[in-house]
Amino acid sequence: MSVDVLHLAINFIESTESEQLQAQFRQELVPVSQSVAHLIEQLHLAYNGKPAKGYATFSDDLQDRMALPLAQWQAQERSFLQLAEQATSQLVVQLVQHQIQETGYFMLCHYRYLATEYVLVTLLGSKDHFSVTPELLLSTDQHLDIARMQLAARIDLTEYQTSPEQNKYISFIRGRAGRKVADFFLDFLGCAEGMVAKEQSKVVLASVEEYLSASDYDASEKSAVRKQVYDYCEEQTKQGLDVHLQELSATIDSSDARAFADYCAEQNIEVPDQFPVDVKELKTLVKFSGAGGGVSISFEQKHLGERIRYDMDKDLLIIQGVPPNLKDQLQRFLKGFSSFDNKG
Repeated sequence: MSVDVLHLAINFIESTESEQLQAQFRQELVPVSQSVAHLIEQLHLAYNGKPAKGYATFSDDLQDRMALPLAQWQAQERSFLQLAEQATSQLVVQLVQHQIQETGYFMLCHYRYLATEYVLVTLLGSKDHFSVTPELLLSTDQHLDIARMQLAARIDLTEYQTSPEQNKYISFIRGRAGRKVADFFLDFLGCAEGMVAKEQSKVVLASVEEYLSASDYDASEKSAVRKQVYDYCEEQTKQGLDVHLQELSATIDSSDARAFADYCAEQNIEVPDQFPVDVKELKTLVKFSGAGGGVSISFEQKHLGERIRYDMDKDLLIIQGVPPNLKDQLQRFLKGFSSFDNKG
């Protein structure tokens, strides 16, 4: 992949001895280098790989938080460094107001990937890194904990300028369960949630199933189409790209690339020309899974009706062809064997 880094600012938010948050400001932008480009590539991939994202737009009554400073920077009325300073200060204010004691390296990066320009906003923590020197001495250092990135949002500048009415030019990581990270970051950016990818994914899932039900595909062909749809959506998500209706339609039926799109139009199913998806919501296209009451079951969707049958009236799941490792455990238990008895 090729990420073109245009500007990068890094500041540090720390907690004082009195547990007050304060910011340390770097007085100049980070010079762009090969290592910086590699870092932003890693951040880009890590951000794209986060499954739980929300989408938002700037709120009219909160323009001063990010929308106005961003517009002033784009109009060259303030520098990118000044934009980063303002954003860092606003972040500290919101951290205090929400009583969130987060510290770390605040990064504001303007970069281009393919034909799209982004501004990535993130607060990254650090993690101890251990190594051994040639003299066999233990060395300790710290590195950015990219894998655990949670406080992050990204503004699609290209979409913001060309089609803001789609209400999804800002994306953000929803964060860990039990924490209102989404609400906090929305307040920090001064925006409100727009398109809901989870709901849009449910529409896509339902429309694909309706289309397959109305088609003359056999069971194996339907399974193949579901797998193709899931793979396409998953790949688009990994690349940080929207799903395009025409591409999705061609994926479903390569012999008639418009068949699915035309079906949605005829049935008045509202599917936008392009939209983000929540891949987890589409998982049932390829796999069923569930857990509860001490039981956990997962199997590929294509096995339903063949190796696996479900009796809705009796609430009974019948599995034919038990996995060998599970079968071995069951047989040993029922025969009274201990798994340690087999000594050859």
